[in-house]
Amino acid sequence: MIKSIKENLLKLVLLGVVLTGSVHACASEMSELLKKSDYVLLMRHALAPGVGDPAGYTLQDCKSQRNLDAQGREQAQRIGQWLKMQGVRDTIVFTSAWCRCKETAEKLALGDPVHEASLNSFFDVMGQGTQSNLKLQKFISNQLNSKNEKTLILVTHHVNIAEFMGENVGSGDMVLAKVNSAGKLLSYKVYPSHE
Repeated sequence: MIKSIKENLLKLVLLGVVLTGSVHACASEMSELLKKSDYVLLMRHALAPGVGDPAGYTLQDCKSQRNLDAQGREQAQRIGQWLKMQGVRDTIVFTSAWCRCKETAEKLALGDPVHEASLNSFFDVMGQGTQSNLKLQKFISNQLNSKNEKTLILVTHHVNIAEFMGENVGSGDMVLAKVNSAGKLLSYKVYPSHE
């Protein structure tokens, strides 16, 4: 009886080792794909309660915008830590001009974020979705051609991601996107943030 208990415990330990190894193998797959010239990681900004921005907001004044709350700031930090655990290290981070995106990009702690106009929200003028998406595709194409093995991370808004992939994602969710040479989406995998 004791022998069979020990054998079963040993089997469980070995199974745990195998499963742990599998998890690490899958985890590093993301970082390996992001080194390629046809993958990009899009991320919706972290939690910022509300919808849109207050009337009269300006991009120069964060206090006039809808911003991350304490939970959103913690979420962005956790996502950055999670990405590092996946092996994501050598990055180029671009962000929308909105403060909730800039702060998300900063809290990732994966490098100094750079503003990119094609990541800016078109929520106030929804008719610009197609034009905005074409600009985003062109930007992605240009960046992927010159990034070498660096990981390209784009922090943006739900409207931009929905226009790009035809699906809404939650706050802090990430989209591992495979694109063609013109930056057009071919396939994707969503990584939920699990707030």
